[in-house]
Amino acid sequence: MMQDDPAYFLYHSIGLYPDKAADMAAALAAFSHDWAAMDDAQWPSVLGARAAFLQLWQDLIDAPEGSLTSAENVTTALFSVLGGLPGERLRGKRVLIGADCFPSLHFLLNGMADRLGYTLETVPLRQGDFWVRDEDMLAAWDESVGLALLTFVTSTSSHRCDLEALIAHGHRMGSLVGVDLTQGIGIVPFSLHDFPADFVLSTTLKWLCGTPGAGIIQMRPDLIDQVRPQLRGWFSQDNPFSWDLDAFDYAPDARRFDHGTPSVLACVGSVPALRWHAGQGDLLGHNRLLTAAVIDVASDAGLTIATPLNEAQRGGSIMVELPASAEPKVVVDGLREQGIHVDARGRIMRISPGAVTELRHVERLFAGLKALV
Repeated sequence: MMQDDPAYFLYHSIGLYPDKAADMAAALAAFSHDWAAMDDAQWPSVLGARAAFLQLWQDLIDAPEGSLTSAENVTTALFSVLGGLPGERLRGKRVLIGADCFPSLHFLLNGMADRLGYTLETVPLRQGDFWVRDEDMLAAWDESVGLALLTFVTSTSSHRCDLEALIAHGHRMGSLVGVDLTQGIGIVPFSLHDFPADFVLSTTLKWLCGTPGAGIIQMRPDLIDQVRPQLRGWFSQDNPFSWDLDAFDYAPDARRFDHGTPSVLACVGSVPALRWHAGQGDLLGHNRLLTAAVIDVASDAGLTIATPLNEAQRGGSIMVELPASAEPKVVVDGLREQGIHVDARGRIMRISPGAVTELRHVERLFAGLKALV
């Protein structure tokens, strides 16, 4: 019975929605049919499917026409941005990021510092805190910051930063402001009209329920013209099928962030999820009902909540700190055996209820947790 009714709390990792498998299978079967056809229509067909992916993303975040393209993941997306900025943008300046960022982006920023001539400054967590405070980001942020990379919602505490205040401050300091949307997009509303970042990066995984390999780069249109990505190739051109070796020129829009053959298959596999998401109603309301129940039960059980209690300051996940007496892997494995799916980063157990999660699953989670801890 439990395996027939799995309790799924992994929207911070891979999101699910009803009929996802069938929708993806149909989309990928159509791709296979077109790609294997004995004709010359493959590229028009698959590039049209990729264009549908880009349009869905453009609509999702209210991005201006031509300001968004696909990327394999947020790390390659950030590399394309860094490698394309004019040298004076970062040389001799500081790049600012919070210690609770997605580690992959920190690894990249740290590795690029010497080459691009900037100093990476990581704003730390205060002793006993689970997320970097916005006021500490602001205190570290002056005119010497050439670029700040903000995390919309963190992956280890579900802290949602005050984008409005941080972006406004960054622009007053003359800094470029980028935002990693990954852990919040699809559950917490985001619009570039409200949060005018200079560029945003994301994936279509997690709350958007898409596939790996389907990331995006979006950049402010007037900034795009200043950027010359080092990672470039035939798809960086206005006409990818121009093979004149002496006539390369960047596309006039976000396509200049493309390089080699794009990961069309990942885009095709994610279009059904993006279409499903675009047709939904109050996903956040359903999530808030369930996360409130998680907080109530966890608090009653004496567990430490590692997520802001204020709804306006958090994403769609609730993190709890397991007691010192519990072994995280044993807890996660024991819950899995009961058809309850969560994960842990160190002692922090991550609980992310979404479209396929119901209140009864929250009850099962904490009944199972009580038996294991």
